[in-house]
Amino acid sequence: MHDFKAIAKEVLELEAKELLGAAALIGNEMREATELIANIKGKLIITGVGKSGLIGAKIAATLASTGTSSFFLHPTEALHGDLGMIGKEDAVLAISYSGESEELIKILPHIKRFDIPLIGMAKTKNSSLGRYSDIFLPLHVEKEACPLDAAPTCSTTLTLALGDALAVCLMKKRNFQKEDFASFHPGGSLGKRLFVKVKDLMQTQNLPIVTQNTKLKEAIVAMSEGRLGNVLIVDEEQKLLAILSDGDLRRALMREDFSMDTIAYAYATKNPKKLDDATLLASDALALIETYKIQLLAITDKVGRLEGVLHIHDVVEAGIK
Repeated sequence: MHDFKAIAKEVLELEAKELLGAAALIGNEMREATELIANIKGKLIITGVGKSGLIGAKIAATLASTGTSSFFLHPTEALHGDLGMIGKEDAVLAISYSGESEELIKILPHIKRFDIPLIGMAKTKNSSLGRYSDIFLPLHVEKEACPLDAAPTCSTTLTLALGDALAVCLMKKRNFQKEDFASFHPGGSLGKRLFVKVKDLMQTQNLPIVTQNTKLKEAIVAMSEGRLGNVLIVDEEQKLLAILSDGDLRRALMREDFSMDTIAYAYATKNPKKLDDATLLASDALALIETYKIQLLAITDKVGRLEGVLHIHDVVEAGIK
């Protein structure tokens, strides 16, 4: 019987060891690559074959989402017409652990013919890719995690990690902030936290609104039809006076003087929590809702006229955290 727990642990420890070993050997080439990419006017095209190509596609995606215009181009496609996608203001990052991948090596003379800067990632500088490269990022791996020392494991992990290191260096170089990241990911959780405002989520139509003289039985009908579990009580100028919640209603039922013919305002929460700035980030409004331990936040203008409501369910369903 194989001890798969021990095998998995050994693989992770070996890959971690290889990463630490490579980290100790990082030299000026990372600074040179960062400076080159940061200063190009065009794009960074990443290319590679097989597992290196898969890792290259991920590196391109990471760079593109962190402020570096980048995309992946397969060498075979480049040979059959797509080489024209590489412009004179671009740079190329080519990845091949052996440095001898046939499809990749075939396009290198054409890249150099147009004097396009080439950053190479390979095991040794003496490889074909290493010799063509203007800047060379070595992949120092002593042993693959594969028991046959054949399938790319440690080497692909290191390649991926070097790509991450390059992306982070470029982020530091450009002073790339979380607002910048969110602008590249408007649909992601960070993008939503930084861009979605209260006005984008608040409800403004068919609100359960009653006046201060409305009787409780009529307010309960409005509460049921409004489907918010609350009734908003306003004056003649539409200024918010109070909110009657289902909790207020339950507490009212326990009172000895309870009557359905009493005005709803008598049982409602006066001076309820409200917000007079609909441009506030929804994430900040959610923080207020959680702090106040309420479900509904009334939105008013600067003089207190009701404009809408923000329900905690609307915020959560929008993916705001």
